[in-house]
Amino acid sequence: MARDYRKNRFRNRDKGINKLFIGSIILVAATIFIMSYVLLGKKTLHQAKVSDLKIRENSNAKVLNVISNDNQTSVVSSSIGKNINEMQNQMITNEEETEKIAINTSKIESKTIEEREEKKNEENGKTSEQIEENVLQTTGFIKPVEGPVIKDFSDNNLVYSNTLDEWTTHLGLDFSAEKTSIVKATASGVVKSIKNDPRYGLTLVLEHDNGYESMYANLLSTEFVEVGEKVEQGQTIATVGNTATFEIADETHLHFEILKDSKNIDPNLYLK
Repeated sequence: MARDYRKNRFRNRDKGINKLFIGSIILVAATIFIMSYVLLGKKTLHQAKVSDLKIRENSNAKVLNVISNDNQTSVVSSSIGKNINEMQNQMITNEEETEKIAINTSKIESKTIEEREEKKNEENGKTSEQIEENVLQTTGFIKPVEGPVIKDFSDNNLVYSNTLDEWTTHLGLDFSAEKTSIVKATASGVVKSIKNDPRYGLTLVLEHDNGYESMYANLLSTEFVEVGEKVEQGQTIATVGNTATFEIADETHLHFEILKDSKNIDPNLYLK
């Protein structure tokens, strides 16, 4: 019995040891498992936090990038808008300056035209004495012959023509003179032309300074001068005849005209 008792006691002791060993193993395994789980959980949580932080950083970076782009776009848009406004303002300024120049030019032209018109009106408003005085200072015309005037100048009122038997204008002076009477140059000049005119007969034209011309018609001869010759005032240039067909019924005379810039003017205002 004692032997059986010892066997049972050793058997129970071995069982206890085994249970204790197994329990220790289980406890160690459980501890390892728990520690692994905790560590894994912490790692996962850390990774999650890191990932979340990266996401937030990326989001913030995107937001900052968007804001930066918006700011740049705003700056660029503002710059473009400013440039466009400056260009528009410059264009407006240029247009205003051009308009001012055009207005000033127009004013200058108008002033010039007005001055010309005033000068023209002043000249037109001069009295016969003033015109004569001015002309005498520049030309100093003298009578071409000594005879009296038998038909006066008339460009507005009609005078009677014995040859034509009608009333007509008369753009010169007819000086009574005997046939072959000497005709003198009324002012210094150059012989412009000598010709046989169908109406005026043998005609001589002298060209003077300042656009003046003198015409001598109904002549007998012009043998004293030739075309292009320079003559002095009072120089003999022709003789009186009776060759003007439109005045052939009148007594022998010299038909005399003065022209200014190719326009007939009243010789009475220019002769001494």
